[in-house]
Amino acid sequence: MSKVVQVTLVKDDTTRWDQLVTESPGPSTRVLAAAVARRHYLGGESKVDIAAALGISRFKVARLLDLAHELGIVRIEIARDEVVDLELSERLREDWGLRHCAVVLGHGADPVARGELGRTAAELLCEVVTDKDVLGLPWARSVSDMILAIEAFPAIPVVQLSGSLVVPAETTSPVDIVGRIARVAGGDAKLFYAPLVLDDAESAAVMRRQPSIAKAMAAATRVTIAVAGIGAWSAGQSTVFDTISPEDRVEASAAGVIGEVMGIYFGANGQDVPTRLTERMVTLSAAQLRGIPEVIGIARGEAKAAAVMGAVRASMLKSLVIDTEIAHAMLAVDPRLTPLAR
Repeated sequence: MSKVVQVTLVKDDTTRWDQLVTESPGPSTRVLAAAVARRHYLGGESKVDIAAALGISRFKVARLLDLAHELGIVRIEIARDEVVDLELSERLREDWGLRHCAVVLGHGADPVARGELGRTAAELLCEVVTDKDVLGLPWARSVSDMILAIEAFPAIPVVQLSGSLVVPAETTSPVDIVGRIARVAGGDAKLFYAPLVLDDAESAAVMRRQPSIAKAMAAATRVTIAVAGIGAWSAGQSTVFDTISPEDRVEASAAGVIGEVMGIYFGANGQDVPTRLTERMVTLSAAQLRGIPEVIGIARGEAKAAAVMGAVRASMLKSLVIDTEIAHAMLAVDPRLTPLAR
């Protein structure tokens, strides 16, 4: 027989139970707890509605729900997602102060990872974008993968944020990327034809003054959400690095460049790293990129981990879609390292 502990019934504007009658509830109480839990968690009924239906107080309903947890009648389990590591994503988001974070299961060398990364980035963008936003896009392999995975999108303006690079085995350009999403969305597109890197600063300045480019760069001030790839400053990890001269690479490395986003260069602590290469780019400035309220960065492979961390410290990225290799590398580092004063 169950041991009676206490029966306290308080009368006020309603009747509530301050404490269950027994330490070991009998079958009737367990059945009632299960019924309440079923109606609440599976049927979606509110506590007030359940109380009215069963003729008990809502306080007793709440206590029975607690009891259902205590007895194991109800078990809360966070299911494993087949694509995104949910726990790792949340830990990284909290530790690094990100607005959104999705860690895709797999690693950079996994051929499946690139496709999953693009699809996940597409899902995140479609989840957070609104019909009031203005979308900005540069060229990047990862951004191209993302755009190919989008089949429906709000009819919002889309702005090209950078010039193009000629990359072997890649057939897309920022014009293709912006044009495709604009066609899917049915919105206005601000496009221009220009290389990302020019031979000298004077040529780049002339190019930036071209009407179509100046118009797109002016429209960039209205961009509220952008997506960008992240390049690490080494061979095979940045399309900019791979297409410029050896002398330019050495100069940027000596200046402290660890990575780039849209051809905007930064160091390990998030500091801006101006070089002569900076003046030769047809892209946003670091200040313009930081001024965009939401920037989602996409990257895969441990080789890009330091660049991803630098970009987050530089406040160039607010959200991330990355693989598990980068996530584990980031969690192994103290995120309290803050950007240098600018």
